[in-house]
Amino acid sequence: MKNYNIKDVTNLMGIPASTIRYYDKEGLLPFLERSESGYRIFSENDLSLLRVIECLKKTGMPIKEIKQFTAWLSEGDASLQKRFDMFAERKRIVEEQMADLQKTLDIINYKCWYYQTALEAGTEAVHFQNGENGKLPCERD
Repeated sequence: MKNYNIKDVTNLMGIPASTIRYYDKEGLLPFLERSESGYRIFSENDLSLLRVIECLKKTGMPIKEIKQFTAWLSEGDASLQKRFDMFAERKRIVEEQMADLQKTLDIINYKCWYYQTALEAGTEAVHFQNGENGKLPCERD
């Protein structure tokens, strides 16, 4: 199995070295080994864990909770239910975020159509002629 140094990991994953060092300092990389001279040595498993950490971070999960997850990894099968429950909750949160983003995108798409139509007509009044009054579809009676 190939090992990587922090520069390799930075280049492979696009994570700044300072972030990786912070994760290590916070205990998010419990299986990370070090060389005799103290340099971090990353395995493929460490890279996989970093991918999961970055994923969880993108969901808005606090470092403290990510640290709990990595601690559960050390418990092995005894923590399978806890880890499953955590990911199920993350899934629910991300689905809510996606629904909110879809609503935002719907408004943006409508406004793009609205202004494109106005530009083609040479006036925004085209929307008032049809009784739309510039309102979003969800705002109309």
